[in-house]
Amino acid sequence: MEEESIVDKKDIYDSDKIKVLEGLKAVRKRPSMYIGSTDENGLHHLVYEVVDNSIDEAMEGYCDQIEVTLQEDGSVKVSDDGRGIPVSDHPQLDRPGVEIVMTKLHAGGKFDRKSYKVSGGLHGVGVSVVNALSQWLEVKVKREGDIYHQRYEQGKPVTEVEKIGEDGTTSGTTTIFKPDPEIFETTEFYYETLKDRMRELAFLNKGLKIILKDERGEEKEEEEYHYEGGIVEFAKYLNKDKEKLHPEPIYFKEREDGVHVEVAMHYRTESYSKEILAFANNINTKEGGTHLSGFRAGLTRTLNNYADNNEFAEDLKLRGKDYREGLTAVINVKLPEPQFEGQTKTKLGNSEIRGIVQSIVSEKLMTFLEENPKVAELIIEKAVTAAKARQAAKKAKELTRRKGLLGSVDLPGKLADCANPDPSKSELYIVEGDSAGGSAKQGRDREFQAILPLRGKIINAEKARLNKMLENKEIRSIISAIGAGIGEEFDPDECRYHKIIIMTDADVDGAHIRTLLFTFFYRYMKPLIERGYLYMAQPPLYKITKGGGVRHAYSDEEKREILDEWGSRGVGIQRYKGLGEMNPKELWRTTMNPENRILAQVTVEDGEKADDLFNLLMGKDVAPRKEFIQQNAQAATNIDI
Repeated sequence: MEEESIVDKKDIYDSDKIKVLEGLKAVRKRPSMYIGSTDENGLHHLVYEVVDNSIDEAMEGYCDQIEVTLQEDGSVKVSDDGRGIPVSDHPQLDRPGVEIVMTKLHAGGKFDRKSYKVSGGLHGVGVSVVNALSQWLEVKVKREGDIYHQRYEQGKPVTEVEKIGEDGTTSGTTTIFKPDPEIFETTEFYYETLKDRMRELAFLNKGLKIILKDERGEEKEEEEYHYEGGIVEFAKYLNKDKEKLHPEPIYFKEREDGVHVEVAMHYRTESYSKEILAFANNINTKEGGTHLSGFRAGLTRTLNNYADNNEFAEDLKLRGKDYREGLTAVINVKLPEPQFEGQTKTKLGNSEIRGIVQSIVSEKLMTFLEENPKVAELIIEKAVTAAKARQAAKKAKELTRRKGLLGSVDLPGKLADCANPDPSKSELYIVEGDSAGGSAKQGRDREFQAILPLRGKIINAEKARLNKMLENKEIRSIISAIGAGIGEEFDPDECRYHKIIIMTDADVDGAHIRTLLFTFFYRYMKPLIERGYLYMAQPPLYKITKGGGVRHAYSDEEKREILDEWGSRGVGIQRYKGLGEMNPKELWRTTMNPENRILAQVTVEDGEKADDLFNLLMGKDVAPRKEFIQQNAQAATNIDI
């Protein structure tokens, strides 16, 4: 790759560079401690851990290509053209280096500052944990002209490290593993999930080629990701269907005290939301950290200085949120010894990084603004417009503030609150329509269930500024009922309910209302979703009667099962179109009773993908939405005719 190496190549990566902190112990007994879960998220984490080792080689300048293959037998193969894991005997443990890396927890070259100056898999548990949680794993190493192989089963070596051939032209490591079905709830990998991560890694590592193959089934698939533009192309990709304020992203990079910082920024013309992705050593730090706070501080200070020096601010006091409106940015830092908060590595904690990033952003961004005055003026004008809208919304925002649990602000009149003051034991049902709201109020358990009926459809949060949102009566009712603020002032610790349940009719209008509410919560109360507080009620689709018996079906498949059991003679089937068709007792029994109701928790697995989808489905640009509908029309179900 053309990107300069971060390490001096005279530091030789060999077995004596492998440091061992402890042996492989209870990984199989408590896998979630190491990979987060044993569901599909934990399953895919295995692939990421193996790929991370190859990425570490790429960041050091030794690897140009990584190939990931989903094989027909359910195994995954990851190959790279890096240096190859050392195979010589470790001086203290008297075992081959590759075996130690594969079988010892906290063993690897990442604890030696010479072999890997920068590493994403800092804890060094990656590939040994993958080995422990696999039915079997095989590793093949090309190194110094020879090819070596070793096989493991459930983390234990079943063969020695054996030389199986010669290859005098290439080096690298190939790891093949098959997840253990005794450990995981599912062992089926999702190609689309892996595509997103591989694309992201290719963006973050300029010039690196990542090839993803799916050899399962009849239709083979293959993707190749290779971006010479790096995060500049990432910013363009994030804004691919959006109107841009300036044609090309603002890009700069710098190294300071061993820390590599690069930033790509691109403003959208009509967007009122922001999308700022921050990465540290290729890890998506979804909770931000010192690199993100440094970027925000540098951005605000620099644009304020430029606006003041050129008298663009119109006597307005511009704030950071004004400058971030409509901004798409990718912050990519690579640093030695990152300190991540928590095992999940979602927040960077190195205190010195804030100052380094702020300094680099301030210097480089000011240079850009001075050299591109027309773009600078457009950015300041957008911030001024945002500031005016913020001032217009100030009075309405007072509705969202409260003191204490119930607060000094009046709760909405149509809210039927619950008796329990403990948010962790309280639920808020947001119900479509006054009729269904009336049934829910009568059928609920008043101790812990609150009901807020909504009339009509709320405003589309993807197309409106906050001040316009706050003019909507239903939106104000939701904000007041939840009591935790809105936008950047939203504080999830202040939520009056830890279960907020959207309950709408099982028809097209109900689906539209749900989508509008999801958009609002995602854009203006996103931490509520991240905390796991947002749910969707699933009322039954059918009421099936025979004789004196009554049963409810929540899907067409369940309806068929009931009919197979009861037979079709003498059976009455009612297809519910609205919640108002159910009396209070029926609504409680089928949809609100915690003992037998079905709730779907709303989560965000991939923020970048979610942002793109909300913009596609709910944004102003019609053409991409029309294309999406045409491509996916046949997959639609339960469409009213």
